[in-house]
Amino acid sequence: METLEAAGHEAWCVGGCVRDLRLGRTPEDWDVTTNALPEQTLALFGDRALPTGLRHGTVTVRTSERAVEITTFRRDGNYRDHRRPERVTFTCSLEEDLSRRDFTVNAMAMDLRGVFRDPFGGAEDLKMGILRCVGEPERRFREDALRMMRGLRFAADLAFSIHPQTAAGIHRCRELLAEIAPERIQTELTRLLTGQQPAEVLRAYPDVLGVFWPEILPMVGLDQRNRHHCYDVWEHTLHALSASPPDPVVRYTMLLHDIGKPDCMRLDEDGRGHFRGHPVQSARMAEQMLRRLRFDNRTRACIVRLVEWHDRPIAATDPAVRRCLRALGEEDLRRLLAVKRADNLAQAPAYQDRQRELDRVEAVLDRLVEENACVSLRQLAVSGRDLLALGYVGPAVGRELNQLLDAVVDGVVPNERASLLDWARKDRQDCR
Repeated sequence: METLEAAGHEAWCVGGCVRDLRLGRTPEDWDVTTNALPEQTLALFGDRALPTGLRHGTVTVRTSERAVEITTFRRDGNYRDHRRPERVTFTCSLEEDLSRRDFTVNAMAMDLRGVFRDPFGGAEDLKMGILRCVGEPERRFREDALRMMRGLRFAADLAFSIHPQTAAGIHRCRELLAEIAPERIQTELTRLLTGQQPAEVLRAYPDVLGVFWPEILPMVGLDQRNRHHCYDVWEHTLHALSASPPDPVVRYTMLLHDIGKPDCMRLDEDGRGHFRGHPVQSARMAEQMLRRLRFDNRTRACIVRLVEWHDRPIAATDPAVRRCLRALGEEDLRRLLAVKRADNLAQAPAYQDRQRELDRVEAVLDRLVEENACVSLRQLAVSGRDLLALGYVGPAVGRELNQLLDAVVDGVVPNERASLLDWARKDRQDCR
């Protein structure tokens, strides 16, 4: 900013970094706006400058600590794809540049001396905890439909309420999200779910999520008609979400763990609801939904596995916990316990007594981890070479190693070299 000002240009911090500074937060990113043309910015910063978005007036300047986007004051042309303007026109007016931005709390600017520009009342909205569009909400959302998901994300992350006119615009324009790239939706949804108040936002906007995940809508208002539950399926989901830690994998698991219940619901002769097979159905649906938003394979597989496992009982015994450790690994087993705790806390109060059993399971897990209990092939006291020396060949080596590991995990044989070799010799003799 000093470099731009020394060359006779204006330079202002703008957007999220100004918002975060006024909230007492450390900004994640720094964006600068200026009346310098992109070509002038490139010339000023030389080989530190990258022409990352010249068409829209953006130059990225690398510093020793970070990259900073510097964008020329601009006014936007028509938005035909509901995402980016077809063309932009550069302007000399900071206020005109701020007028094109999404929300008032993101339309504030500050220079190096702390001079503050806030033509749309963003500071007051920030003080009141209100998210409000700059100008007409529907116009803002029709220009860039992703702004709706950004609005929900900001509301969840900042624990803000959404101004009634802005909220009405989101509901009216929600179908435009069908035209937004799935990867963009995923990014905003993840940040929403890991915010301070995701449940409050999702409670008010299930119709918005229903544009890209229509599977959610049948959960809303579905009475479970079961004494274990005091909430409908959607409310149970939101309460479980609120009770879970802000790990993205855990939060997605809570959002999707009962997604299959509407398909599985059956009423008995007394009118009570039952959901047999819903974990498997939920996992199947979660797989499809996560693929639709282009989740990476590892994250998708982890969430789907936790959804499928969320209702499986785990005994507080060494063999049971070792089997879970073998199947899931420590990180995901701890996530599963967090999922189970949150799921239990969202049930009827009389049925929230499983926490003590989960405490016992976690105590066993802590002890097994501390003891470095054998739950994987690499921890086994024998290797493939040992089995080759006993006469095992080809695929039989892998099969026997896994059988030995099963025996160790189940507590049938200790993880000791001599004991395992004796076991393997007996298995080989039995196979002859």
